[in-house]
Amino acid sequence: MRFGNKDDIVQLTPEWTGERFDDGRPRVPDDILARMEQCTTEEAWGVVWGKGYQYQFQGGWKTTHGDKVLVGRAVTAVFVPERHDLHTTLMNHGHENEGRIGAMNSWVIETLVKDDVLVVDLFGKVRLGTFSGGNLSTAIATRTGRGQVIYGGIRDFQQIQEIENLQTFFVDCDPTPIRDVTMIGMNVPARIGEAICMPGDVVLGTPSGVFFVPPQHAEEIVVHSERTRLRELFGLQRLREKTYTSAQMDTKWTAPIEADFAEWRRTNTPPEFEHLSWDEESDTDRAQADEETLL
Repeated sequence: MRFGNKDDIVQLTPEWTGERFDDGRPRVPDDILARMEQCTTEEAWGVVWGKGYQYQFQGGWKTTHGDKVLVGRAVTAVFVPERHDLHTTLMNHGHENEGRIGAMNSWVIETLVKDDVLVVDLFGKVRLGTFSGGNLSTAIATRTGRGQVIYGGIRDFQQIQEIENLQTFFVDCDPTPIRDVTMIGMNVPARIGEAICMPGDVVLGTPSGVFFVPPQHAEEIVVHSERTRLRELFGLQRLREKTYTSAQMDTKWTAPIEADFAEWRRTNTPPEFEHLSWDEESDTDRAQADEETLL
């Protein structure tokens, strides 16, 4: 076996047709990452749920940096409880055949690049399951400028809080070091609670929890989010102007209101939304807009 096998990653992500990293991971464009930071969990969920992705979200986290949103490209690591013969074999393989140095948690950190998010399946282990502390979290922040999602524990919480350009989602803290675990895969499918994360997924961590966005749907999600926010700007303005009643805004818009919205966009669209093409508004946008007005 090989840790971080490019051929395996490409084989497991065939729906991605864009640029890839040298390690085979899908490379969602930088501008999509930047725009994803404005998306809500529900907007991401609304796009992919109907496409059959029903296990992309995990809630119930603690964080090191409050409500700071975390967005980046996933690098995954999967651990299991230690079995001596397996652990020895994989450690020897990593050191002797792949030239890796030190402990397994360092192996994956050394692969990180700018805008990555490290996603670690530690099967919920906290005591003797602290994947990172102050030193490794500093290395992660330096390499990625983003953060980490640890389905397990961390240590040195007070130190990690002081690290800039970092957000950490984790199960709990413990002062013990990491022990009695073995990494069996790097950049492989990872189970994070009830969710699944693939290498190259866009990680969207919000106060709601962590959502793993399939890369082939990332652009659709940000466009849907931006169209939703522009509709909200129009609706709120018209309510303040008393042009329409709340009942008219809180149900499916009539044809005259849609026409008013189309005309409003000509002179009122903020610069950050001028790239949107409404000729290509998707069925998801229309259905979601109709649904949200009824909530």
